[in-house]
This record gives sequence, structure tokens and C-alpha cells, in this order.
Amino acid sequence: MNEPSRPTFSWRSREMLSGLFMFTALLFLAFAAGFGAHWLLTRASGTASDAPGSVTILTDAQRLLRDNFLGQPPAETTQVYGAIRGLVETYQDPYTVFIEPQPRAREKDQLRGRFGGIGAYVAVSTTGQVFLTPMPGRPAEKAGIQANDELLAVDGKSVSGKNRDEVVDMVRGEVGTQTTLRIGRVGADQPFDLVVTREEIENPSVEWRLLENDPRTGYVALHIFGERSVQELKDAINDLRGQGAQRLILDLRHNPGGLLETAVDVASQFLASGRVLNERHADSETTYDVRGAGVARDLPLVVLTDEGTASAAEIVAGALQDAKRAPIIGAKTFGKGSVQLVFDLRDGSSLHVTTARWFTPAYQQIDGKGLTPDVLVVTGDAAAGGDPVLDAALAWFDKP
Repeated sequence: MNEPSRPTFSWRSREMLSGLFMFTALLFLAFAAGFGAHWLLTRASGTASDAPGSVTILTDAQRLLRDNFLGQPPAETTQVYGAIRGLVETYQDPYTVFIEPQPRAREKDQLRGRFGGIGAYVAVSTTGQVFLTPMPGRPAEKAGIQANDELLAVDGKSVSGKNRDEVVDMVRGEVGTQTTLRIGRVGADQPFDLVVTREEIENPSVEWRLLENDPRTGYVALHIFGERSVQELKDAINDLRGQGAQRLILDLRHNPGGLLETAVDVASQFLASGRVLNERHADSETTYDVRGAGVARDLPLVVLTDEGTASAAEIVAGALQDAKRAPIIGAKTFGKGSVQLVFDLRDGSSLHVTTARWFTPAYQQIDGKGLTPDVLVVTGDAAAGGDPVLDAALAWFDKP
């Protein structure tokens, strides 16, 4: 792993986020960068004769572009990333993908539940203007940022034409580092600069409350399956118990998934024993059982889903449904039931490759099909401000 011509991996995990990459593409990365191409490709396929002429063709194409293109060629990194994406696309799998360094860093931050940032909400208007709203007590507010200040530039680089994620990438950074923001403010004669020192900003994955119209019921919304989600879930349930909750609603709507181990541990909070999921590989199968002493085995439970409930969220919902521990109420889920191994590359980019598929304990197929709710709720005609799925959950608890 320390040979200079071989790719290095700093981190590897199983993740289940929609839109997540492949080792073969890693070999092509090394080739496209122009270092050790023949060795890597022949090593990957066993012998050069396995793919006759492939190295020569690719090298010729690169040389011809370099020697004959009229105009300024793209940066080498841009060429490399474009080549990798093209190769990955030939595998024709929506979840085998390549992610560049900044989006990958954002994904890691999501799963960690914390990041180095300025502590402000970023919004991009329909006209492309970027506005900031500071979080109370956070660095942005301390530095003088006010609600609805317009962000014009970050460290001298304009934010014009950037989408929200691109702006977020610009303002985030290592804890303790500084960033200079060019601000436009209504009433100010001209734009001005503010220097903000980044701090660790927490981004909880769980929110909870007692329902105002039914204080017997604790409501827990789980937004992503990250590194801190299990402890946050335990804290939520214990707090709701302390407030007198006698039953729980677990809201997995709009949850895109996350970490496999977190999914198993979350399901285990509600199950006393049994299987959580089955994972099928090309020539083997791995099973995951309930583990540990769950904190909510005894509380009546309902799970809410919608078309955005995917991956890890589907694993949890399926396990609870199969065990008859909780009904699923809402809409049919997304249907993302495949496993990706994540390979982080030396420049911070990553490759994700599909290696297996999940099935519920009763072998319901998730991938491409989704989970069918026990109670299907159509929300298209919902009254403004109403939540018919939540209403259906309360009706389930109170049915004779």
C-alpha cells in the first residue's frame, strides 16, 4: 500500500447514501494522471493481452488532444476527473460513482454530524443572490453577520453563479482557521469585509418532541444515519420517557440513508431479538442480527415513510415491519437496497462501488421495489399545514 505508483486508501466504510464508487476507476485515475498507466492496467487485468491495444488507444487520444486542440485545454485534474466519470458510467449502476474532493468532504461532515464552519444558514435566491442567516452564538454572529446579509465573496473569490453546496464548500474549513467574507448589507454605503474564525458546528441528525395535541406520544424524526445518530436517538427516547411518553412515532420521511452499522444499531433499539437484514454478495451472504439492549423495546411504535425514505432508512423500516414490531404508515419507499464500499483517494476524492444487495429479514427485496406501507396515505390533497401521515399514525394507536 506504500508503493508510490499504487493508489492509497486513507479510509474505507460501508455507506448507503443515494448517489454514492469503484476500484477499477481508481486504476484509471492513476492512468489518466499519466503515471504508471501500463503497469496499472496490465496489473488490473492480469496481462496486457487481456485488453489488446487499450493502453495505446487511450494514450494516443490523450496525445492527439494535447497536440491538436485549438484553445486552452482543461486543467489536468479536470481531465482526470472527467475520464474517471466516463469510465464509471460504463458500469451502468446508479450507485457506482465518483465524487470529487469537496462534495466528498461534505458527505463525511454529514455522517460525522459536525464540521468546521462559520455557523450560518446559506440560502440562494431565484436571482442567484446568496444570503446568510447567523446561528445564535456562533462565529458568524460574533463577527457581526446579520440576518439577510448578502454574501458576495469568500476569501476574494466571488460567489456569483455558485449553487448552495458550492457556497457551503467555500465557507467551511478547518476549525480555528479564518475566512474573509465580503458582505453587502441593506443601508450600508458599500460592501465591506468581515473576518470569521471557524469553529466546530454540530449538525444533529435527530429531533424530537412530545406532540402538543397528544402528550402521550413522543415524536422522533431521524434525518440521516450518521456516526452520532444512535446516541442521539437514545437521548431522545430517554428524554421523551422522562416527559411521560407512552408510545413513539419514528419519522423516517426524507431520510436518504447513511451508515450500515448505524442502521443495525437503530433497529436494535426497538427489537428484543431476531434478524435486522440479509446482505447478499455475488457468492455469499452476510446476516445482521439485533445487538445490545434496546432502550425502546416496550413502547408501542409506528414508522412513517415516504418516497424519500431510502437505503439505511428502508433497512430499519423493513426490519420493524417484518418483526411485526411496528406498522409502516405513509408512502412506498424509494427502493435503494444495495451496498457500496467507499474508497477514499489520496486527493480527497472517492470511489463507491456496489458490492451487494440487501433484503429484509423476511427476504423482501428493497432494491428497485421499495417497501409497501401497512397503511398507505395519499398526501396530495392535504390541507395547508396539515400532516395526514402523522394523523394516520395517531389513528393507528387509537384504533379499537
